[in-house]
Amino acid sequence: QIAEKTLLVGLCSTLFRDAKYTSHEVIIDCDQIRWFEDLLKSKPADEGWRIFVFSHAPPNGSGIRIIQENHVVNGCCWLNHSDERNCRKFIELVREHRSIKGWFSGHFHLGQDYQDSITFPTMDPKEGPYPNRGSCVFVQTSVMRAGTSRDGRQQSRLLRGTKNGFEICTVDHKNGGKVRIDATITYRDDTHEVGVYAHEDEAYDHDNYFKVYQPQFNDHGYVCAEDDEVCLLTPDPITDETIAWWRLSCGRVLGVVNGMMLEFDKSTLAPLGLVMSGDELLGKQVAIVDSGLEECMINFEEDGLEGADCVDSAQEKHREQAVLVFDDDGVIVVQPNPDGSYWRKIVRNKIARMKEKRREKAAIEFAQAMLPVRTEDEAKDKVISTWGPYKTTSGVAKSTGIIGTTSKNKFKELKVYTS
Repeated sequence: QIAEKTLLVGLCSTLFRDAKYTSHEVIIDCDQIRWFEDLLKSKPADEGWRIFVFSHAPPNGSGIRIIQENHVVNGCCWLNHSDERNCRKFIELVREHRSIKGWFSGHFHLGQDYQDSITFPTMDPKEGPYPNRGSCVFVQTSVMRAGTSRDGRQQSRLLRGTKNGFEICTVDHKNGGKVRIDATITYRDDTHEVGVYAHEDEAYDHDNYFKVYQPQFNDHGYVCAEDDEVCLLTPDPITDETIAWWRLSCGRVLGVVNGMMLEFDKSTLAPLGLVMSGDELLGKQVAIVDSGLEECMINFEEDGLEGADCVDSAQEKHREQAVLVFDDDGVIVVQPNPDGSYWRKIVRNKIARMKEKRREKAAIEFAQAMLPVRTEDEAKDKVISTWGPYKTTSGVAKSTGIIGTTSKNKFKELKVYTS
């Protein structure tokens, strides 16, 4: 507590060796989340409490600048990114507890000259819909050392209280520690405030390079409504300039931007992760079609699926749909993950990847000793890793073949449909 009814709260990343689907330190454990929620309940805004939060990564829904080429495709933008419920938990707490006035985070190693390194709880209706960020100002913090900066900027933040609110400032470590005011926030009452930027975007020339398109409801990129039975999302083959997004009947949001298919959070529309990369997507088109059955059918054709259609149709609360990527050569079915999400949770934590690298190094040394190769580079070309768990729609483990190494004829013989 730094002043009367004013708290600074730090949330620590605690999972590293055991983190799932990420190699970055963005996980807040459940005990901390429960402690944080209890703290907020005990410090309500209508009693005059003002809370400022500090964490390594920002929460989903903060709206601050991110890097698509790194954090989006790796699924590590937001706190607890790979856990859907806990990832959205932080913005839900911000919306519920308006005592949270500011949230400072780093993680992206980006400078503070971009205007959207600070986001306000509200915005001009001309700029977009109400963002629903409670009473909280979200603030991106840069780095002080040149070797860790992604854009050459060496900056840190200064939070300075005023009589009726607070100021957010930049300390420029490349310019002798010069202090610049970036935004002024004025409290209107205990649950509302007004934020004003102190200057234009200092890095506007770099805007397109360091910003990922984020959908907004009813913007120009919205293509298909949830009740469309068949929707051709991209009437022309996809290019790097194609922008389209849509909401499936189940509520999941997918989109095409920068030549990639991404999944976006269904509540905040923040990017979650990569569904399909450009090497698979460019030059193709996307369609959404209904895939559910008109009526319950008993499937006697495939062992283990008898009556599954009947059980499934009784449990479904929405129409079943298929996401199809196609061109003249064929159709790819984009299957969801077991939890219903679509973004590919394929990144392991740093410890797991370190062990995988060691195994590959051992294989390279083995190849040099046992195969007709001369150099380490030639040996690397001979080494391929394989992972599970899902390769087919079959209920029987018929093959562990790898596309590119297992002959196509063998796949046809086994009737294995790969994704």
